[in-house]
Amino acid sequence: MNAYVYILQCADGRFYDGTTRGNLERRVAEHNDGSYGGYTKSRRLVSLVYWDAFDRITDAIAAERQLKGWSRTKKEALIRGDIVTLRKASRNRTEHPHPSSGSG
Repeated sequence: MNAYVYILQCADGRFYDGTTRGNLERRVAEHNDGSYGGYTKSRRLVSLVYWDAFDRITDAIAAERQLKGWSRTKKEALIRGDIVTLRKASRNRTEHPHPSSGSG
């Protein structure tokens, strides 16, 4: 396994979802020392709260894209390992579709 998807919790409480190849600890350190710019640079210090390993970076990127679409509640359930809440949050999204337009 040499690719990771991860969630960081920033100093302001917000989450950052990312991917990396190779050394996950080094990537978190780069976020914390500011050498990895962008979103986390002004929200340091960050803490690694979740990660998952993959054989291919493309799979990690696909997982990151999925995480970016999740609600905070769903991410918090994932971080806690709370499968019941995670499933409930998933169902709640699909059980309440937007009303369709048009006549009928």
